[in-house]
Amino acid sequence: MGEVKWVKMSIDMFDNRKIKYLRGLPEGNNIVLIWVMLLTLAGRCNSNGYIFLTENIPYTPAMLANELGFPESTILVAMKALESMGMISRNEENTLLIPGWEEHQNVAALEQIRASNRKRQARYREQAKIEAVEQETPPPVEEKQEEHEEPEEPKPSKKAEETKEAKILFERLWSLYPNKKGKGQVSDTAKKKLLKIGHEELERAIQRYKTELEKEDWRKPQYGSTFFNSGYVDYLDANYEPGKREPTKQQKENKFNNFNQRDYDFAALEQALTGG
Repeated sequence: MGEVKWVKMSIDMFDNRKIKYLRGLPEGNNIVLIWVMLLTLAGRCNSNGYIFLTENIPYTPAMLANELGFPESTILVAMKALESMGMISRNEENTLLIPGWEEHQNVAALEQIRASNRKRQARYREQAKIEAVEQETPPPVEEKQEEHEEPEEPKPSKKAEETKEAKILFERLWSLYPNKKGKGQVSDTAKKKLLKIGHEELERAIQRYKTELEKEDWRKPQYGSTFFNSGYVDYLDANYEPGKREPTKQQKENKFNNFNQRDYDFAALEQALTGG
């Protein structure tokens, strides 16, 4: 579908009982603002009320917090309140949906636009056929390009598509990680390795690491660059051994263990030493 530049909102919107109820809640004004921002996102997606980053990647609360500029805790409060009022929902793939989306769109006008586009495309194709017959050449989509014509824009290569998917996945994972330092030091090659492992397993790896940090308050989280270059390996499904990294009794009694532990960004240090 084409891009939509507007959504419908009633001028008596703030007299609506649901809106009044929401404004009376803690963070109420922010909840209503988030609701309006979700309407604009749905309009931008223009997919019958569905809201997503791409058709295959639904928004998570962390991603919405980054997109809308609110703390994740506020997003979670708003989502719970809006779902309880039936103003948003999720489908089986966990994709956000605005129920009754047609209330916020001029459905008749949109259908007229689509019909007009279909007629214009049909006229264009018919005219192209006529010109092709007159010139005794194939239709424009199949004819060979003249030397003075600009070449068609090449389709993205498989490698470029893989790099794009890897970057999208990395952004999702980065939003989940607690220490957001060294982001630029994670190379495209490292991101492609993450893509081969997959989002679900890496999300489990991050959660395992965060759980260990909660249990061991003497540890500080690695820089994000360190974790996503190699630190995640110990927390993958095939490698993870719960409790393996817990300090021994001797380590706990060591007086030097009372000092704050340093966490080095080994990827940055290696780059500095090699002059890269």
